[in-house]
Amino acid sequence: MSLKNRSICLSCSLLFVFLLFFQSSFSQSDFTQVDALLQRNQKLLGNDVVALVYKDGKIIHAKELGEFNAKTQAPIASSSKWLTAALVMMFVDEGKIKLDDPVSKYLPIFDKYMKSYVTIRMCLAHTTGIESEKGSLSKIMQRGKYMSLEEEVNALAAKEISNNAGTEFHYGAIGLNIAGRVLEVVSKKTFDRIIQDKLLRPLKMKGTSFVNDNGYAPNPSGGARSTANDYINFLSMILNKGMFEGKRILSEKAIEEMQTPQFVTLPVKFTPKVAEGFHYGLGEWIQEEDAQGKSKVVSSPGLFGTWPYIDKCRNYAAIIFVKSLLGEQKKELMMQVKGAIDDAVGGSGCQ
Repeated sequence: MSLKNRSICLSCSLLFVFLLFFQSSFSQSDFTQVDALLQRNQKLLGNDVVALVYKDGKIIHAKELGEFNAKTQAPIASSSKWLTAALVMMFVDEGKIKLDDPVSKYLPIFDKYMKSYVTIRMCLAHTTGIESEKGSLSKIMQRGKYMSLEEEVNALAAKEISNNAGTEFHYGAIGLNIAGRVLEVVSKKTFDRIIQDKLLRPLKMKGTSFVNDNGYAPNPSGGARSTANDYINFLSMILNKGMFEGKRILSEKAIEEMQTPQFVTLPVKFTPKVAEGFHYGLGEWIQEEDAQGKSKVVSSPGLFGTWPYIDKCRNYAAIIFVKSLLGEQKKELMMQVKGAIDDAVGGSGCQ
């Protein structure tokens, strides 16, 4: 090949590389509107905010405001439920329990108090029928000072029922804690130890724990502390149908079951205002559905404002990590933030 031809080929190669780089740079998502929206509402969100967006195997956007960063640990309240439900489904995958097992199979005290019809599925879907807390969501999060999950769940078994099991939806802290106690009986370990060993450590969630610093019982329904970095690892696993860094954590069947609306025809006795209009799966809200009633967006917002979600149609996960009480005004803002992220990510929601 002549020197002239080699020179032409080299020039063409350099031009091709430049065009590829330009195309890659041009195609990057623009999160300017997302950041502007968060900054304008920073005070409403409690000043300290972390927003992470994950897609195609990596975090494609991160925004940190105030004193929070992606490694800052804070209580996540009901966002804990998603983690607990995933742990329960790991035991289902392993054949150690079944979703439609009565909890009395593992906790005989439920037979004693005539609650033999309560199943593990009902616990994860808030349809146990056990008399739940009344009042605001913040009141629901208050718990007695039980020294063990066994002590707490025994007290729950003795409570009055508001209706027969499986006949009404009443969001609260009862069902997930009962399910957590079932896992303790099956594994002969405390709940905080089980979830650490089986879920948190494999997902490299080093900043996440259900240990109660006051020495009281762990709270599967709302007692976790976590970080934005940690929780996005969990979301990535769910988005990737149970896989994390090449290892299977949950089966695809388990993920699908969790994301399927449960008991949608039941009357609703209580739903927090921030989730009104949503159906419920197993440990998570079905935030958006398609025309056939299949989940499009799933989420698990917590009382303290943290809002993790997965958009299955646009194939991304995100978390807005804060520490301030969640209310209607913040729900509207979170929907606006999601809309801005949708625009930045691109693509259309499945019909």
